[in-house]
Amino acid sequence: MATGRGANGPSKKDRREAAREHARLMREEAAKKARRRRWWIQGSVAVVIVAVLAVVALVIVNSIPQGQTSAGPKNMVSDGIVFTSSTKAVRTPALQPGEKPTPTTQSDTSSKAYITIYEDLQCPYCQEFEQTNMTQIEQWLDAGLAQLEIHPLNYLASAGNGGYPLRAGNAVSCVANYDPDKFLAVNTALYAKQPKENTGGLPNSTILSILKSAGVSSSAITKCVDNTRFSDWLNAATKRATTQKLPNSSVATFNGTPTVIVNGKQYQGSLTDATAFASFVQSTVGSSSTSTPTPTPTPTATK
Repeated sequence: MATGRGANGPSKKDRREAAREHARLMREEAAKKARRRRWWIQGSVAVVIVAVLAVVALVIVNSIPQGQTSAGPKNMVSDGIVFTSSTKAVRTPALQPGEKPTPTTQSDTSSKAYITIYEDLQCPYCQEFEQTNMTQIEQWLDAGLAQLEIHPLNYLASAGNGGYPLRAGNAVSCVANYDPDKFLAVNTALYAKQPKENTGGLPNSTILSILKSAGVSSSAITKCVDNTRFSDWLNAATKRATTQKLPNSSVATFNGTPTVIVNGKQYQGSLTDATAFASFVQSTVGSSSTSTPTPTPTPTATK
C-alpha cells in the first residue's frame, strides 16, 4: 500500500501538516488583530486624555486674570494722568501691551506737594475726598505748589454693579486719551452724579451726557465710551495697583479706595476735613519751606 499521496488526495500526514500550518496562520492573524485592537484602544485613550488636558488648561488659563493685551490711553504712561495746573495735563505716549508703566518723576519734594490719588468712581469715600479737597488741590496746582496724579481703577467691580466702575473708569480714560486737559472737570462731574455703591450705576448714554456737560463731546469719545476701549488696560492697571508696591511711596500693600499719597506718605486722616488734609500736605513738604501749601478749607461733602 502506498504511504505517500494517494490517488484520492493528500495523505493523512499531509493533512496534519496542512492543519498545523493553517492553525499557525490563524494564530498569527489573531495575534495581529489583538495588537491592532490594543493600539486602537490605547490611541483612543490617549486622544481622550489629550482632549481633557486641553480643556483643563483652557479653563485654568481663562480663570487667571490676563495681562494687558491692547494699548492704554495716551497721557497715562504711569497708569495715571499727571497735572501741573488744574487745566494742564502732562502729555505721554500710550502704554503698550507688555510694557511696564513708567513712574512719574518727583524731583522737588522739599518745596512741592506731589499728590497721587487712586480712585474708583463708584466709591463713596472717593467722592467725599474729591468734593472736600479738589478745590484747594486745584488752587495749589495753579499756584505752582503741587503736582497731581490720578489713577482711575476698576476696584469695586462685582457682578451686582452693572460694571459701572469699569465703564466710568474707561470713560475718564477716554477723556485722558482725547481731551486730557478736561480730565479734572469730567472727574468732578462724574462724582457729582455718582450712583450708589453696589447698584447698576449709570448707562453709557448718561455718562456721555455728563462728559458733554463738562465740555467733552466728540464721535471719538462716544465710540470709546460705548466700546469700553480701555477696559483691558484698566483691568491690568487695577491689578498692578492692588498687587504691587505703589511707585513713589512707602505703601507696600493696597488697602482700598481712595488711596491718597503725598510725597511718598499715605494720608489716613479724615476724608471730609479739608484743613486736616492741608495740614498733612504741609507736613510732608516741610514747614520751613516758604512755598508750602497752607490750609484752605472747603465745604465738606455729604453722602
